[in-house]
Amino acid sequence: MNNIFDMSNELGPFKIIHIHEPVSGLKAILVIDNVAIGPSIGGIRLAPDVSVLEAVRLARAMTLKNAAAGLRHGGGKTVISADPQLSIEKKEQLIRTFANAIRNETAYIPGPDMGTDEQCMAWIHDEIQRAVGLPREIGGIPLDEIGATGYGLSHAIDVALEYCNLSIQGARVVVQGFGSVGIHAARNLVDKGAVLVGAADSRGSIYHADGLDVDELSALKAKGGALSDSQQGRKSDRDAVIDMECEIWIPAARPDVIHEGNVHRLQTKLVAQGANIPFTEKAEEILHQKGVLIIPDFIANAGGVICAAVEYHGGTESAALETIAEKIRCNTKLVLEQSVRSGIIPRKVAVDLALKRIRAAMKNRRLTLF
Repeated sequence: MNNIFDMSNELGPFKIIHIHEPVSGLKAILVIDNVAIGPSIGGIRLAPDVSVLEAVRLARAMTLKNAAAGLRHGGGKTVISADPQLSIEKKEQLIRTFANAIRNETAYIPGPDMGTDEQCMAWIHDEIQRAVGLPREIGGIPLDEIGATGYGLSHAIDVALEYCNLSIQGARVVVQGFGSVGIHAARNLVDKGAVLVGAADSRGSIYHADGLDVDELSALKAKGGALSDSQQGRKSDRDAVIDMECEIWIPAARPDVIHEGNVHRLQTKLVAQGANIPFTEKAEEILHQKGVLIIPDFIANAGGVICAAVEYHGGTESAALETIAEKIRCNTKLVLEQSVRSGIIPRKVAVDLALKRIRAAMKNRRLTLF
């Protein structure tokens, strides 16, 4: 995909909004991709290097994710050009300014993503009363605290194991992007008998063939530390995580980390995509031909948005966890069964599933409702 027009079709984008507020320094892009099924839900991502194309691709991934999960929502995404490690004061100013800029964009419901959290959603809710992933104190279900996405990811993996002749007992796991999603996924899998042998964050990677202590690494990250600060294992640069041999490899960071130029370095049997669009299409095709099973992002990592939708419609935390497990297990099984039966790559099967639901809704909706 070389430009935005590669992503534009009858599905959308519905709106692309550029926001620049010079006093606060806010520079943001909001993409509302499709609202045929309902108002869009999508996270707010803070990153220093963002583009319209990345925002459009992420918003489309959310459209597919929400449709595949059977949610009454379309897809959207916000990218804010900023350092995720901003001071709390500066971050609050940016987030509140952004909230007021989208006050009238009721077709979009913001949620947390990379660089934002429950506190950020609380600021938005305070300004415009429209956000999900809120703190418990104001009636939310905190996605990061309960690890909704990582929890769902572990269920997708559990279903996928039988399709690649693996057992969770002793299965070696590597996590690229040891943040909220990666940490919770690793903890859930280790609790079931897997072994975390490798992990990476933005500042480096760590490896230990006998297993890493997830709780120790999680505590280190919670204090603002890097994996390289740990006394465990062998340290290396962050890209070394690609070369770590394992049974289960989990990308949980930025888009396109695996591409045609480095996909040959992966040594795994199962990929569960915790991040959105972490592989290029060509990389997925290459791995599929090699017999590596890939659970597509919008099937595997839908736990967060499922939780957000349950919260938005007044559900409880227990209902959210039950819904996450049910929907992700069902969709993973549906996609992988059809892929194995037909020989078609799982992503195409998953996309066809989502598109069928979206196009059926588009026949009954006028897209200018919002």
